[in-house]
Amino acid sequence: MVRGPFTGLIGHARVIGLLEREITAPAHAYLFAGPSNVGKATVAHRFAAALLCGQGGWHDNPCSSCRRSASGNHPDLIGVEPDGRAALSVEQARATVAQAPMSPIEGNRKVFVFDEAGSMSEQAANALLKTLEEPTPSTVFVLVVESEDDLPETIASRCRTVQFGRVREEELIAALEAQGMGAGQAGEAARISGGRPGLALGLATNPDVAAYRDVWLSVPMRMSSHPGEAFRLADEVLEAAEPLLKALDARQAIAESDDLPPSRLKSLQDRHERDRRREKRALHVTGLEILASWYADAASAQFGGPVRNHDIPAAALAMIRPRAAVANAERVLNAVTELQANQRPQLVFATLFAELTPAS
Repeated sequence: MVRGPFTGLIGHARVIGLLEREITAPAHAYLFAGPSNVGKATVAHRFAAALLCGQGGWHDNPCSSCRRSASGNHPDLIGVEPDGRAALSVEQARATVAQAPMSPIEGNRKVFVFDEAGSMSEQAANALLKTLEEPTPSTVFVLVVESEDDLPETIASRCRTVQFGRVREEELIAALEAQGMGAGQAGEAARISGGRPGLALGLATNPDVAAYRDVWLSVPMRMSSHPGEAFRLADEVLEAAEPLLKALDARQAIAESDDLPPSRLKSLQDRHERDRRREKRALHVTGLEILASWYADAASAQFGGPVRNHDIPAAALAMIRPRAAVANAERVLNAVTELQANQRPQLVFATLFAELTPAS
């Protein structure tokens, strides 16, 4: 049973079980790797709280240490995030290196959590390397990335990798319903999130969720050989993501309404831009996966196999040959890789839509 700092997390039971066993004797450095919005950073901070817990991380009610970790006020929990819109700088890495040998203020450990370690510059990684090679016994590092390849091999090889996967749709739906969501809305949010709890929670109360899925599922029947149509469709799917970012923007507006010093306000704005960019990319990837599922259904249905999208008319799925449907699905999933390589979404989508075999 999930207890203490891990209570309430959605999915990742295997990972949480592993981390629970690590609390009493942790490694000096961890690499939490997996898709965006699956909860890696949340688990990282809960794990850090468990490592610093005054009761060993095994109790059912949060102690004073856990509460301060959750609020970001624990002196031995140091969060390291980009000081701006893009990358973790070499100055931040050097500051971490300077702090790492110092003794913990309260307990037996201190923990550094790098929420966006994948943005680390090469110079920053080099500055941090020696500290990871010669760790202080009382210091634990947790680096959060989307892929081990986001960091130099010299850094990744000195960490214990914990791989996060996506959460099953059924598990997401159950978790959303347990929080009071209606079955229909919970199902749509879980389906669109593509197994990402963070994204599902943000979408759960958004009335535009179903419309986003509908836009992507309409693409196969609207293909055209005219290049202008491909760009028009690309613009349409890009615009469809914007309403789903309203919750993130609303939280930012509330945060900015407080009377904050300019430096703190700038930091919040920079973080919001990074979060928005990351969530938008997750939505774009999910859109492509929805599109790929249409073509997978088309191929499967014509051989009497199961389909995922039960609301697509069988006649529509029969309007493209199975071989072409499979080729289209593969091309769509290749576009996911292109997006993750930070290519411009509009160009990726327009090129894709121009290359797909149209249904007829």
